[in-house]
Formats: sequence, structure tokens, C-alpha cells
Amino acid sequence: MTKLLIKNGRLVNPASNFDGIADILVEDGKIKEIAENITAEADKVIEAGGLVVAPGLVDVHVHFREPGQTHKEDIHTGALSAARGGFTTVVMMANTNPTISTVPVLEEVLASAAKEDINIKSVATITTNFDGKHLTDFSALLEAGAVGFSDDGIPLSDSAMVRSAMQEAVKYDTLISLHEEDPALTGVLGINDGEVSHKCGFTGAPTVSEYSMVARDAMIAYDTKARVHFQHMSAKESVEVIKFVKSLGANITSEVTPQHFSITEQEILTVGTNAKLNPPLRREEDRLAAIKGLQDGTIDVIATDHAPHTHEEKDQELTKAPSGMTGLETSLQLGLTHLVDEEYLTLSQLLEKMTLNPANLYGFDAGYLTEGGPADIVIFDDKKKVVIENDFASKANNTPFINQELTGKVIYTICDGNVVYEG
Repeated sequence: MTKLLIKNGRLVNPASNFDGIADILVEDGKIKEIAENITAEADKVIEAGGLVVAPGLVDVHVHFREPGQTHKEDIHTGALSAARGGFTTVVMMANTNPTISTVPVLEEVLASAAKEDINIKSVATITTNFDGKHLTDFSALLEAGAVGFSDDGIPLSDSAMVRSAMQEAVKYDTLISLHEEDPALTGVLGINDGEVSHKCGFTGAPTVSEYSMVARDAMIAYDTKARVHFQHMSAKESVEVIKFVKSLGANITSEVTPQHFSITEQEILTVGTNAKLNPPLRREEDRLAAIKGLQDGTIDVIATDHAPHTHEEKDQELTKAPSGMTGLETSLQLGLTHLVDEEYLTLSQLLEKMTLNPANLYGFDAGYLTEGGPADIVIFDDKKKVVIENDFASKANNTPFINQELTGKVIYTICDGNVVYEG
């Protein structure tokens, strides 16, 4: 058994509303003791004075591209990227090649994930190979280790299929996560239909393509009583719809990405395709609505939608380049910079959206710090200013935040009591 002692850190634990100076003793992968002054001997002592000690971050929306697209990312480099960003648990999406629609593919992915130093989970697809017509075998996939179901990347256009999927989710008490963009209402994907797209000479993806589907599916969730999670909300009206349907008693949750609460469509004009993503960056009023949703609890979770692409793929004209940006290594910093520093959220409120709430979404034993609980911990400097450099652990660097000064630096990421990243 190994012992790790963390001394004098500012322990911020949203699960218990604790925010104060404390020591943590870790033994054999678990937290053995939390106290004001622990004097026990340890194999390693981390002096955390002046630093924040918090539960390891949890991201319920990442793309690690394995199998089939490992030139962009693979599970190993994705895990390294996550650890560097302070994440100890992540959930992979199923839009791989082949998609995670069958037990053999799921088992292959989970076997690869089990080799890594952080906790890596995976959803399976709702429909077979994203065909939008045939449900996958929920029972078999759950038995094989899927934590939920999502066709993320492809919206479900058929409302009857959505209802069937939700009824199946109720049957097995599992979670459905939805990507909401009505393809019949969109022009060029990845760019908001508005000032910037019109300057570029084309019709983009309007906000109505998102909030119309959110309204439909939120009401189907209300009818079926399914647990439904709405991914990467980007439109002001979407936030209002979710708030209303929650008030009716629907069992729904939602997420926003750091990019959507940090920047707007105007970024396209300066960094081009590195600011192209689905759903697209929107207007300032949408960005502020997302922040308001975080403040009032309408939006429960911050998730990165980490979506790596190669330089060659992104180095194309705007209408042809793929959508998506990397996010694991800048997520905490963007939250500190644009939410905590600007006094929209307290540090504990930010961490709640990045630890406790996403863990609770899937029922993971994560997102909290308590004696006898898992020793998944992030230690970071919440005041240090850092200029983002092009030196990511991810295979990809498709982000608009390179050369920007952000707040925060992860110093240690600890998973199952082991230091998995030291910065």
C-alpha cells in the first residue's frame, strides 16, 4: 500500500459545501483521512499551500476517435490530454468507425480504455450505425459496460424513433443524450446563421435548428418520464425551453461547453476553421444566456465536447473543414477565466458543474472528496495567468485559444491515489 499526503491546500468540495484549508491522507487508492493537520508518514508529500485541492474533474462528452480515426486521437492520447486538464473520469461518445453499436466494438473500446491511468467510460449508439431507424440492443450493451446511449454528432430526426428510444431508456433505467440540430433547417453546419455567415457569403446553422428539436424532445421526455440529457446547448431559446420543461417536472439535464460560454461567432473571422463546431458558436446574447443558465441551475453540467481533428483536415476552406475543437486541456482555465474571474460563479459553483453534477448524471462514484471515498483529486493554481501554447498532450491542436492568456494551471492530477499528471 502506498500513502500520499496532501498538505495545506484549499479544499473545495461542492458535495459537502466545504471550502477551507485541510490536509488529505490517501492510502491504497482511497481517502483515508481529511483533517486540519495530519502528521502521518507518507511515501509522497505534496505541499499544496496556495493551491486548490478539488475532486478530479468529470467530463461526460469526449471524442477519443478509437476505433477508426486514430490519426486524430486515440484513447491513450485522449487520456493523457484529460489528465493534463485535471480530469479523472471521462465518457467517450460513440461516433467512431465502426460506431459503438454492438457488443464486440464496445468491448474492444473498453479493453483499450482499461489500460489507461484515468477512468474512461463509453456510451453506445442509440440507433445502429447512426441510421436513425433501428434501436441498438440496449440490454446487451448495458450488460457489456455501456453507461448510456447517444447518437452524438447526428440528430434524431424521427420523433417516433426518439419516443421509442426514450421508452427503451425508461425500461432499463438508463440515460439518453441528444445532439439537437434539425438538418432540414440548417445550411452550412458549424457556422451560426447570422452576421458572420452572411459576411462569408452563405447560410449557416440557425438557432431555430437547435431549439425546435430541444422543444420537441424535452416534451417527449416529459411524456415518457425518461432521463434525457441535452448536449452542448448553444442558443438562448434552448436554455429557456429547458428551464420551462424542467418546471413541468421532466427528468432532463443539459450541458454547455467552455467554448460556448467563452467566445462567439466573431471568432470565426480571426481564427477561421478552428472556431467551427457543431452546434456553432453563437451571438453574445446566446453566450450570456448560457452563463445565466449555469447560474440558475437550468444548465447542470460543463462538458468539453473534446473533438480533435488534424491540421490538414482543418486547413481547408470554411465550408469544407470538419467541425469541432479540442477542449480537455483548456476547460478548467476557461471556466476560471470567464466564469469565476468575471464573478458569474464562485469557484465551488464552477467545480460543481465539472465534478459532482456530471458524476451524478451517470451515477459514477466520483465528483466528491470524503473519507473512505475515491482518491480522484485535482490540485491547481486558480490565480496563475498562463498563455496557452501549442504543446498539447492531445494529438490535435484545433483550438482558437492558442496564444490567449487564461487563468489557472493544473499542478497535479491524482486518480485512484496515483499521480497521473504533474505539471
